[in-house]
Amino acid sequence: MLKNLFTKLKDFIVQSKRVFLITKKPSRPELIAIVKVSGIGILIIGLLGFIITIIGQLSF
Repeated sequence: MLKNLFTKLKDFIVQSKRVFLITKKPSRPELIAIVKVSGIGILIIGLLGFIITIIGQLSF
């Protein structure tokens, strides 16, 4: 059992290392685009939650 856990942990570390080696730091325009899209997504989800809350409050 302990050996199996150690093997899984070792495999995870090897796979994580592989991912880190092929990733790159985003350029400034890419970072700005990511921040904009993420911000818009957060605003949409917040707005939907607000609307659902308002509808729930009005129905009582």
